[in-house]
Amino acid sequence: MTEAIDAKRIADNLEAIRGDLNYIKKHMVEADSIMTEEDYEDLKEYRKEKKSGKLIAHEKVKKEIGL
Repeated sequence: MTEAIDAKRIADNLEAIRGDLNYIKKHMVEADSIMTEEDYEDLKEYRKEKKSGKLIAHEKVKKEIGL
């Protein structure tokens, strides 16, 4: 009888674990989408340069260097 109870308990635990894993997979964040403090500072700098007109399109740069 003990083996039957243990098997039932194991099956229940496995089902709970499966549910937890499904929840984690559904709500997991892509590692590439996590921004570090350095990434955030770089983004702020980019936005500042873009707003001020300091950025040059890569096509224009290629023309300027003869590519």
